[in-house]
Amino acid sequence: MAIVATTSKVHWNYFLALEHDLELAGRYVEFSQPNMETYSVEFAHLLLAASSEVDVVAKLLCKRLNVDAPRGNIDQYRTVLTQHLPELVKMQVLVPRYGLNLTPWENWSSDNNPDWWQCHNNVKHERDSFFHEATLKNSLNALGALLTLIFHHYSYAESQTSQPLSAKDTTRLLLPQSSLMQFSDDYYNAILITE
Repeated sequence: MAIVATTSKVHWNYFLALEHDLELAGRYVEFSQPNMETYSVEFAHLLLAASSEVDVVAKLLCKRLNVDAPRGNIDQYRTVLTQHLPELVKMQVLVPRYGLNLTPWENWSSDNNPDWWQCHNNVKHERDSFFHEATLKNSLNALGALLTLIFHHYSYAESQTSQPLSAKDTTRLLLPQSSLMQFSDDYYNAILITE
């Protein structure tokens, strides 16, 4: 079955632009455990931009999953998304180049909002006091969270039925492929290389 994108990929393209900015930051700060608390203006930019897009895509996804559900804030998103996508709290995002494994929505399993989301709010509203929370770790997790929501958004948006596309069909639509972040191999079709 041929899969052809029918909706705009504006959210995917925006993710790729943010991911590219994060990738460039890796030239100056090594993505490693000792540097996870490194903070900067660039990480503040990425944290704020990715979290803002999380808000946009979460609202769209919640509307698609339950048109009548309130969707005005992160707590309301949590209610809808964990009900309809219980796997989201365990969904992992890999950064293979640096050997990193992120679970950006893990806090939702205990009905708490993600740490990176709280830091985003702190940096957004009280930057003078909380600028140090604009870290590499929070930027990575915010972008990872965005990747998971975009994946689910397009999985439903591109489906011709009420059921989402399979993981492999969804990632096949998300082109060009992400260059830094990805899911586990079972989300992708094997690439056959011929000579």
